[in-house]
Amino acid sequence: MFKDFIKLLTPPIFVEGYRTINRKKFGLYLHGDYSSWSEAVADSSGYDASHILEKTRDALLKVKNNEAVHEMDSILFDEIQYAWPVLAGLMWVAAQSDGHLNVLDFGGSLGSAYFQKRHFLPHLKKVRWNIVEQPQHVETGRQWFEDDNLKFHFDIEECLAETQPNVVLLSSVLHYLEHPYRLLEQVLSLPCDYVLIDRTPFWEGAVDRLCVQNVPPVIYPASYPCWIFSRQRFQLHIPEEWKLVAEFDSLDNFPSPVKTTWRGMILSRKSF
Repeated sequence: MFKDFIKLLTPPIFVEGYRTINRKKFGLYLHGDYSSWSEAVADSSGYDASHILEKTRDALLKVKNNEAVHEMDSILFDEIQYAWPVLAGLMWVAAQSDGHLNVLDFGGSLGSAYFQKRHFLPHLKKVRWNIVEQPQHVETGRQWFEDDNLKFHFDIEECLAETQPNVVLLSSVLHYLEHPYRLLEQVLSLPCDYVLIDRTPFWEGAVDRLCVQNVPPVIYPASYPCWIFSRQRFQLHIPEEWKLVAEFDSLDNFPSPVKTTWRGMILSRKSF
């Protein structure tokens, strides 16, 4: 039933429209097949982290102040690009938690996902959205965006010392880490019963493929390592006490050296 609900909330025409924008307008792409993270780093230009942070801050401030509608990856859109399956998953968690939603958003930038979904959140009994990010993001977030609902933390431990999230969100983050399975293992060992993964690339090969992602100047000039996960290998890292509630297509889709699908999933402990 829940899988059907996910499909219902994901209009196919809308998703295809966003994929077309990514491919043709923005020109994002993955290339290569690297044997090590250091090799991929050596073939990457890196990026100006401070410039990206400032661009993201300025864009999100316009969203926060209702001067713009939606931000994603520092780009402003004239309509909200909803990740409907993620929103459905969050509402599903809240429904099982007496209307309470407490999110640990790892790698959540300055609140992109929060602002995308904020119009749906006031109807819940209680909302707290915790972003765990790099130090500069946390400092900027606390200065410009933090309020009673939106909080910023330097690490997971600091977040857990202040509050107890009931769901972890990993959106477009695992594939940019040198050791993604370490984070996944840590998250699945937390005292939290739901995990949502979104905007993550997979392929049907037997091993994970390490590429470099190129980002065009229209977004910000950069290139950096990026994994394409083997679906089979990734699933082996989900412990027995967790179950896959639903899988869904993500909004992202851009050229890759192998046939890649950008997917999301909703996980819950088997006792729930």
